[in-house]
Amino acid sequence: QVHLMESGGGSVQAGGSLRLSCAPSGNTNSRDCMAWFRQAPGKEREGVATIDSNTFTMYADSVKGRFTISKDNADNTLYLQMNGLKPEDTAVYYCAAWRPPCFRSLSVHFYDFWGQGTQVTVSA
Repeated sequence: QVHLMESGGGSVQAGGSLRLSCAPSGNTNSRDCMAWFRQAPGKEREGVATIDSNTFTMYADSVKGRFTISKDNADNTLYLQMNGLKPEDTAVYYCAAWRPPCFRSLSVHFYDFWGQGTQVTVSA
């Protein structure tokens, strides 16, 4: 079992920045594919960014050029640097992990472990 703990959420004005962190514990695996998802009120959970064991990344079109996903291979901590935030980025952000074999995917259906989420609120 893997436990994922997100942190770094908060409230910012449009144009601001936040950096989310996801610290894994338990039966971690450096070869896991990991991702960030988000869910806004009344909407389905959607993929934001993913990174595989070779550090190749993939982003949703809505965040390309603004968000950067990265991973510290020393302790498997996952990060999401969010710049140029917009009100439509407001959501609960979740960290997720997918045991290998895995590949870069923004589909919720593939991921094995999920964090509890951290709220991001962007005001106009």
